[in-house]
Amino acid sequence: MIQNRFKAPVTAFITPSCRFLLKIGITANWLTFIGALGSSICALYFFSKGDFLLGTILVSFFALSDLFDGTMARLSEKGTTSWGALIDSTLDRAIDAAIYAGVISYAISNDDSNLSALGLLALITGGLIPYIRAKAESMGIACSVGIAERAERLIIILAATGLYGLGVEIALVVGLALINILGLVTIAQRLLVVARS
Repeated sequence: MIQNRFKAPVTAFITPSCRFLLKIGITANWLTFIGALGSSICALYFFSKGDFLLGTILVSFFALSDLFDGTMARLSEKGTTSWGALIDSTLDRAIDAAIYAGVISYAISNDDSNLSALGLLALITGGLIPYIRAKAESMGIACSVGIAERAERLIIILAATGLYGLGVEIALVVGLALINILGLVTIAQRLLVVARS
């Protein structure tokens, strides 16, 4: 929902930067890979250590590549490709998994079973949401509905980890609980679309 609402103005704003990156030889796929690698390493390392503020800042920085790579692909000579779309989607899942894995690792090391459970559920729902859509679309059923797509869930978890890093101790539990509620609703919405088709 957020992506659709702000896509046009954001694209217009970043287009000059995208043209510059392409001009100096950076491709959309390379930017996707660098962003995913940086986000995943920072999430796993800093979150598992409990350094949530620095981890959030670095993950957010590398995650910005997700804003640029699609526009860069469209502006490039090749345009968007199936390979590029597959890489982008696959690495998005890897970033999400790394974020939750970092939180879960931190929770386990601090004997926080509630936080571990919330993190694990968020990891599961985060994998099911895109899977249901992909499976439905492979059967010819449009299934992009959902109260919380990846952008919304990513904003919530990074806001939660950032606030937790600033000392708001309840932020992480509340953030993960919200992600799980929205995720389960989104799963139900998508399953309902398929059931009614």
